[in-house]
Amino acid sequence: MKKIKYYISSFRLRTLPLSISGIILGSLLAKSDGYFNPTVFCLAILTTLCLQILSNLANELGDMQKGTDNADRLGPVRALQSGILTTKDFKRLIIIFILLAILSGTVLILTAFHSLLSYKSILMLFIGGAAAIAAVKYTIGKNPYGYRGLGDIFVFLFFGWVSTLGAYYLMTHQLNPDILLPATSIGFLTTGVLNINNTRDIENDAQCGKRTIPVLIGEKKAKTYHMILIAGGILCMVIYTLTTYTHLLNWGYLIVVPLFIIHLLKMYRYSGKQLDPQLKFLSVSTLLWALATGFTSLY
Repeated sequence: MKKIKYYISSFRLRTLPLSISGIILGSLLAKSDGYFNPTVFCLAILTTLCLQILSNLANELGDMQKGTDNADRLGPVRALQSGILTTKDFKRLIIIFILLAILSGTVLILTAFHSLLSYKSILMLFIGGAAAIAAVKYTIGKNPYGYRGLGDIFVFLFFGWVSTLGAYYLMTHQLNPDILLPATSIGFLTTGVLNINNTRDIENDAQCGKRTIPVLIGEKKAKTYHMILIAGGILCMVIYTLTTYTHLLNWGYLIVVPLFIIHLLKMYRYSGKQLDPQLKFLSVSTLLWALATGFTSLY
């Protein structure tokens, strides 16, 4: 039973709401344009969760192998770090979730496009493969991009643009340039979650040679960068509403903005381990933002 508990903890459940925010928003925006397939929606959620858990497992394995997950790290004690689970256990889990992601993604594309050989299917298979590789290469390998300050770019692209635009494309089989603004909004907010994690671990990451954005620019500038990310996320959605406005209720998502303000105040006030609760807070706030903007777009 204790081992099962650590298996589940290695999935990092608090990151999962964040991972599906773009899928939810893209699907609801497609519904506002008259397209929605509940089976495609459920499969997209399942595939995204498999990829996110894969990313979390690979991240933990990579950090452990490189010595980043040590006694000086301020976050929760991880499964490998505790010694309850072994490297062999993690490699087995990673293979399982790679296979689950491939299976789920293949069924998703087949359901959405009724073929695996059309150019649309091949495009989505390529993007899905790139997402799986990015999930693994974040901290694993000789030159992981998470150790070179590039994690923010990949999170922005895959959690924001790929997730939101991909869900919309799976539903509608077409791209709408207007959707780029909501996708960018989600991208900024999800990058903010990564920035909290990296700001919390700034001292340990610096000692271990993990060159994240906060390590490169310092904690004070990292918090300014964080404010820009959150403000940018809000601004993108406001611009989108101004350009697509049809009903007063389209502005209903602004009810979530006070949560972001509360978060920013705490982000500036706290440091180190005190920032840990803000990971979950911003993740849930981003999910609520996606739900609110998606549902208010239906009017």
